[in-house]
Amino acid sequence: MKITTYNVNSIRSRISLLKNWMASRKPDVLCVQETKVQDDEFPLHEFAQTGYEVVFRGQKKYNGVAIFSRLPLEDVETKLPNDPFDEARFLKAKAGKVTVVNTYIPQGQEVDSDKFQYKLKYFRLLKSYFSERYNPKKDLLLWCGDLNTAREPIDVYDPEGLWGHVCYCQAVQEALEDVIKWGFIDLFRLFHPEGGHYTFWDYRIPNAFKRGMGWRLDYMLATQPLAKTCRDCWIDLEARQAEKPSDHTFLTAEFLL
Repeated sequence: MKITTYNVNSIRSRISLLKNWMASRKPDVLCVQETKVQDDEFPLHEFAQTGYEVVFRGQKKYNGVAIFSRLPLEDVETKLPNDPFDEARFLKAKAGKVTVVNTYIPQGQEVDSDKFQYKLKYFRLLKSYFSERYNPKKDLLLWCGDLNTAREPIDVYDPEGLWGHVCYCQAVQEALEDVIKWGFIDLFRLFHPEGGHYTFWDYRIPNAFKRGMGWRLDYMLATQPLAKTCRDCWIDLEARQAEKPSDHTFLTAEFLL
């Protein structure tokens, strides 16, 4: 079973790239963030012949999440309980044996801003959600998406120069780690413990991808029972070099299920 996460940065701008990638890579489940489209304008017709079922929740211009699946999707939830702003950042569904939680964590804007406090609260709400609903020693649970956090110095191209950024500072790292300690395993790090692997390259930096100026902001986090079945986890660098790419690229985990 192959499950992929991808910040598409506007799904309507990336329809061809997305369809071509799905046709060639054939993930069983694809979790997408930052679709930037209201539900009544989601381009369902563009994906009607792909063989994928899709569930989504969006809002105008910002945020938005979707899950594409070749398996029937069950137990769908579109809202994170107690989210004070109820933004389109959360989507849960069960595909086969696996429960998938797809999230687009707030970026945070500035460390001294209300938006950063919302980011930290979002992690706390997620921990409460997982704690109340799942057992990390029994459930096959995958938490994935753009978490807008670099866990370690090896997850950014300039650890010293970037320290203090809303996606790379002590407060946000501690917030993420608190959720991970509930019972998640970072699947990419199981197979790639070394640095220099990134999933995001900022458009605002000229030739950031070619210069290796990236961040690892996208994650596949699994409970132990699911992690035990993982045979590989990889970043698709080729897709970042395609025509009209997102500023992120695809991250895939493969499971023996």
